[in-house]
Amino acid sequence: MTDKKMILGIGLTSGYGMLPGSWRAPGVDPENYARVEANVRYAQAAERGGFSFVFTPDFPILRGGEDRGGIQNIMEPMLHLAAIAQATRRIGLVATGSTSFQEPFNTARQFKALDVMSRGRVGWNAVTTSDPAVAANYGMPVAERTVRYQRAHETIQIVQALWGSWRRDAWIKDAETGRYLDPDKLQPVNLRGKHVGSRGPLPIPPSEQGQPVIFSSGAPSPHMLALAGRYASGFIAEVWTIEEGRAQREMLRNAARDAGRDPDEIKYFVGLMTTVAPTVREGLDRRIALSDGAIEARLPALGAMLGLRLDPARIDVPLTPEDLAKARVASGDPRAGIALEVARQGWSPRDVLAHGVIDYHPVAVGPPEVHADHLQRWFEAGAADGFWILPDVFEDGVDAFVDQVVPLLRDRGLYPQDYIGATLRENLGVPDQYGPDPRLAAATR
Repeated sequence: MTDKKMILGIGLTSGYGMLPGSWRAPGVDPENYARVEANVRYAQAAERGGFSFVFTPDFPILRGGEDRGGIQNIMEPMLHLAAIAQATRRIGLVATGSTSFQEPFNTARQFKALDVMSRGRVGWNAVTTSDPAVAANYGMPVAERTVRYQRAHETIQIVQALWGSWRRDAWIKDAETGRYLDPDKLQPVNLRGKHVGSRGPLPIPPSEQGQPVIFSSGAPSPHMLALAGRYASGFIAEVWTIEEGRAQREMLRNAARDAGRDPDEIKYFVGLMTTVAPTVREGLDRRIALSDGAIEARLPALGAMLGLRLDPARIDVPLTPEDLAKARVASGDPRAGIALEVARQGWSPRDVLAHGVIDYHPVAVGPPEVHADHLQRWFEAGAADGFWILPDVFEDGVDAFVDQVVPLLRDRGLYPQDYIGATLRENLGVPDQYGPDPRLAAATR
């Protein structure tokens, strides 16, 4: 038992799921990409499980492979979250928004309007963009890294100033006296940096949580750590081992300390891709059936990880003791050790790959206890404050996790029995903020 409780979020990346063939899985409507009703259902299921937020990454490009694997992106994240807001009551709504291409006033307006519409449940995952294909869609080049982060700092500061430009008590709404608002408490911000600026004010009142919560995500470079340490209250991570998670989480906490903040104010979320099934074998078979050729294509990469030449004709034959004796963990890739550990359990190369050893995040396959055990190990090791869950097929995978894994976490005292509050800030356990953080107001970038 522990007094500290883990926080759960769910990633919504499409109307389908995380496996390439999820769009054609039994019971899935292939038109879900264009049907917001699908993501509304998944968010409602996650809310039933007490999830603190849904999270929408955003890659506004076609990346290749869509001819068979579908589009792994929300059609338009803010519009989808606006629909979800009206169909839910407690779950938070976290959207990715680039600081590289949109002006601060637009960002401030969109996110605070959604925050008010949802009664204080919104978060902004503020990211810089380095993908040339995304930049080309906006008709712009990719800026050099230092410039991207300079603009990001300026953008976040201006957005937060705009969020606070309608003072908390400016809206009088007194029908008897005829006073609608106090104009002295709705003032321009008049901020101009090297890259962006805004006059303001933003004509949107505070929400029940004041203003949206800032999130961050990405590789922990010095630039990223400085950005997250100064502004973020949530961090969406991509790590594969407990050791990585623990080290990265501590780097973020140190960055918060360096910025003059309490390190407990930043919550660190690790991804977990899930396949809940009665047995591991049944879960692997489900993943294989929906892999759409990805497993066979990854066989050479698995061989390189293990330092072995793997014969495609023997993809369903477990590695021999001689092979395992010769295998070595390739340096520089934390997934290699996981792959070797799974291979030593006697699984064939196809099954090793079906375990998700070359996936974007750790993968849990099999009974609910497998998933609960994984989350408990990471959480109790100090490698995460919470997790963002990525089901293999959303249509039944969200319900399977909520109905089978969440009760185990609650029985073990790891997960709250119900929502702590009505706002995202309350359910994350992060402090109130309105406008820029006063501890950082004197700092310049």
